[in-house]
This record gives sequence, structure tokens and C-alpha cells, in this order.
Amino acid sequence: MSPAVGTGPGVADPFEGIVAGYQHAGKNGAAFKERRLATVHYQRLFADVTGWRAAPITDRLAAAEPVRAFASWAAVMTTTAVDAGYVVASRSKWGKHVAAREPATKAEFYVQAASLGFDHLEIDKMWSKLSQISVIAGTPVAALGAGSYAAARDSFRAAVIAARGHAPKTLNTPLFGLDAVMFHRGQGPTPVPRKPWAARSTHEIQWEQVHAVAPVLAGTVARYLDQLAVSLRPSSVAAIDITLRQLAGWVIAHRPDVTCVAGIDRACIEGYKAAIAARPGYRGITTLSKTTIGMRVGHLRAFFERIIEWGYPDAPARPPVFTTDRPIKDRPLPKFLDDAAAAAFMAAARNLPEPLDRLLIEILARTGMRKGELLGLRLDAVVQIGSAFWLRTPVGKLHTDRYVPLHPTVKDLLDDWIAARPDWQASDLMLTSRGRPIPPSRVDQAVQRAATIAGIGHVHPHQLRHTLATQAINRGMSLEAIAALLGHQTMTMTMVYARIADRVVAEEYFNVTAKVQTLYDQSEPARLPATEEGNAMRHLRTEHQRLLGNGYCVRPAQVDCHYDIICEGCTFFQTTIEFRPTLQAQHDDACKKGQAARQAAFQTLLDRLDDTGT
Repeated sequence: MSPAVGTGPGVADPFEGIVAGYQHAGKNGAAFKERRLATVHYQRLFADVTGWRAAPITDRLAAAEPVRAFASWAAVMTTTAVDAGYVVASRSKWGKHVAAREPATKAEFYVQAASLGFDHLEIDKMWSKLSQISVIAGTPVAALGAGSYAAARDSFRAAVIAARGHAPKTLNTPLFGLDAVMFHRGQGPTPVPRKPWAARSTHEIQWEQVHAVAPVLAGTVARYLDQLAVSLRPSSVAAIDITLRQLAGWVIAHRPDVTCVAGIDRACIEGYKAAIAARPGYRGITTLSKTTIGMRVGHLRAFFERIIEWGYPDAPARPPVFTTDRPIKDRPLPKFLDDAAAAAFMAAARNLPEPLDRLLIEILARTGMRKGELLGLRLDAVVQIGSAFWLRTPVGKLHTDRYVPLHPTVKDLLDDWIAARPDWQASDLMLTSRGRPIPPSRVDQAVQRAATIAGIGHVHPHQLRHTLATQAINRGMSLEAIAALLGHQTMTMTMVYARIADRVVAEEYFNVTAKVQTLYDQSEPARLPATEEGNAMRHLRTEHQRLLGNGYCVRPAQVDCHYDIICEGCTFFQTTIEFRPTLQAQHDDACKKGQAARQAAFQTLLDRLDDTGT
């Protein structure tokens, strides 16, 4: 507490000390007189802070402005909790009063907020809002905890909306920044990347509405979602929740006779499928993609199969959703930037004015990381193994992590970024902006800025991952190494890049076809020299070769082998029904040549296939 507002020597009543301090804070005789009259009127109306706090808000607001000014001062100096409605309506100088009470706290707050990237005007607004929150909580700013801060902040915001009928930007923007500063001070909850009031609504029915009409259905789904929350990520549960709310909304709107999950029949599923197929898609420009529709149908199929398997009492006799309900998705090749576009894009990225934009693009382009992995990087992600530096990706989409070689350019940018990062922050996230986690849209914007400058149209972050993989495969990197770099769990995921036109094969193709064309132009038949055959074309010719334990068998198909059944007689040999035609041909060949041993061996394999399929 400021010495000017203390009880002072010889002052028995603490409130009298507040009064005396306020009066003597006047800078001249006129101000002193005005303040003295204000305190006299205040005491005549309310006696003290307790009486003032007990009076109706209308009476307190009806007092003259000098009286209200002293009332605010007294409430702050006595750390009295004040109604949020009065704090908003009084328009008192709460920030000035709280600064007089806690000058050191204000100075520290300003330094910390500035280190996160806020300018002085923004910090002034945040301090004003923080002071009002402190008054509502009845707690000094330095003593606010995460719970008391959040509760008082919500009360303050609700009071502003009630007074103005909406949430003005002058309220939302300072509060958004204030939440980040208070979190890193250890006095606020964890901030979210996006502004809550700017988030897109789902426009789906709420479970409270479902419960009012179909309580059994709502209860079954709630039990199911609670079980999923134990084993799945929150984002996955949220996606499934939206699907089930969509289905419940359709059922309530079109089938009021259905009030439980067991009553959902095939007609309900078909109606729901038609409804989501007609829904608008991204930005309302198109309908929902096949991927999204397939995801929704998959959620429903899993829901019905699980509750039946788990023995829920409110479960249908059989799932009304089938695998054929999922639309067949197109499987286009990954979209990537060709060499010329990639070079122009990276040149534009290096000239972006924002260091964060350059860092985001360099990491994506040099490591092939997914956007979610990038945003989840921690301060300890850079590790040194031997003489090289690696970047440890966080557990992401496939629930695995991995180490990615760190390009020197990325290493330098990361070192500069970490060095400039305020070390007093409470978060260990590597990439933050103004104290908050970077939202995915921030990455999209950085990539598009570079693409616009490069003049190559629309580019999304995942294209940089496809571009790196395509560049690698076209320059001889093995599929196994690419799979490890990109964090693929199976080679099937990596093989998609092998479908992209290979520059090496293309060069060999045109080299060979040019020489073939010379044959066509000659009048006399000629043979193409074997030396003109390229590596890729040679591989196509010899792909019949058979992999052995320590090499390959390159026996042409038309040449017999005395050891033809040596593998088929091994205890580790395994075959399936798809190879039956080949085995039958081998059996018939043995019969034709009178090879009894081969005939018996292949007949045994054929009999087993016919009995068991393997």
C-alpha cells in the first residue's frame, strides 16, 4: 500500500487513514478542498466502505462524480470486492488507482508484456482491464490466482456484454492478450491459440436439446463418448461427438418416433447420408468432400459395432451402417511444387519481413514435417547426436515421434528464434506468438505470403512435405529412407510418391525412344545394342528375378531348374490361393515332363490350398 494512503501516525481508524490520504493527494488547495468535500459527502451517504458496498448499485451510481471517484479509490485501497456491474458502469480510473496501490507490480507487468511483443498502447489497455478484474475479485493483482483471475475476468466480460448488448473489440482484443501475459506470470489458465469468440460454430444440435426429447438416446451416446475419452485424443472424440450430434439432430427433426439408439434403422442412416451429402463444404463453395463423408460414416459404423459388442442395453440387433456406405475416395497423386516453382517459392520465403514466417517455411520445406508436428515442437527438440544436429518431432498424427536431420539453415534460424524468446515464459513450446501457441492458420498465412510473392498461386503447407518427398525420390533417395524421414508407418504410405513421374526414368525413356526411332527410320531391320539400355529399363526387363536368402535367382522363365521345388519343400515356404494358377501350371508342366517328384510336391500344395486357402 502506498504510504500516502496508510493509516498514518496517530490515526486509529484505518478508514480515516484512507480518507486523509485521499484528501492530501490533491495537488493544490482547490483540489484538496474538492476532495475533502467528496469524502464528507461519501461518509454522509454511506458512512464507510462497508456501507457503500451494501448500498444498491443504483444509489452508488447516483452519487456525484467526485463521490464516485473517492468510492473507487477507497474500494481499491481496502481491496474490497466490487460488483462487476458497478465496475463497468462507473467508468472510474481503476487502472490509476490499482497502479497507486501496486506500483512495482505494474512496472513488472509492463516489462513482461513488452517482452512478448505488445506495444505500450496495448499494454495500457491490458492493465486497465486487469485492474478492473482485480477489483471485481477483491484481490491485489500480485495475489490473483488462475482460478480467481478466470472467474473475475468472465464476470467482467459478461457485465460489459450486458451493458452494451455485444462484446466490443475494445474488450476482446485486450483480454486476449491479457490472458497470455497472465498465464506466463503463473496467474492465468492455459491460453488457447484461437480467440474463443472468433471460433467457427458447428451449427449442430446440443445434447441438452437431444436429452429433452430423447433422453435414452442422449444417455447412450454420452456413455459411449465417455469411454472413447479414455483411449482417444480429445480432438478425435470431438470429431465423433459432432457426427453423433448430426445424426441425433436428423433423427429428431425427421423421425420423432425414434427416441433411442436401438430404434435407429436403415432408413435413418440413408436419410442422414443424403443430408450430409447435400451440406455445404469448405467456405460454402462446394459440398462436403468424400473424405469427410467417409469419416462421418466410419464414426457411425464404429459406434454401432462397439455398443453391440459392449452389450449396451440400448443397441440395435445389428449395425445399420455397412462398409459400402463409405464413398469410394479418389486417390490423386500428391500435389507438389516442381523444381522451378519450389526455387521461386523458397527465394520469396527468404525475403519475408517476419522472422517467424521464414522460420515456419524453412522447417516445413527442409524437414517434411506435418503442420501439427511443427506447432507441437518443444524447446528441447533440437538435439546433437555425434557431430550432427537433429530435430525431434513430437508425437503427432500417427502417435509416433522421430528424429529428422536438421539442415544448417534451419538450425541457425532456430537458434536465433530461441535466443530472442523471453526466458520467463511458462510454456515450453518452441513456437509462440505474443505468449500464445501459434494457430494453424498462422502457418497457412506464412506459406501463402511466400507463394503470392513468388507468383505461383495457392500453396498449402502440406504441399511442402510432398515437394520434399518428390525431390528426394527423383534424386535417388531410397523409399525406406523417405519413409523414415516422413514418419510413415508402412511403405504403402511412401509408395504413393513412387507413382509420381520419375525424372530419371523419363530421361532414360526419351533417350532410348530416340534411338528406337532411328531404327524405325531405317529401311533395313536392325537390333538395338544392349549398351543403350538404361538402368531403369534394365530393371523392368529383369523384374522376374527371384529374391533368395543371400542374392537373386535370375533364371529365365523358359529354362528348367533341377532344384525347382527346393523352396516349395522348405518348412518356411508359404503360399496363398492367389498363387494357385501358377502352382497348377507348374504341376501340369511336371506331368507333361514325367517328373514324378515335382508332380507330387505341387499336388500336395494344391490340395492344401483347396482345403484351407493357404
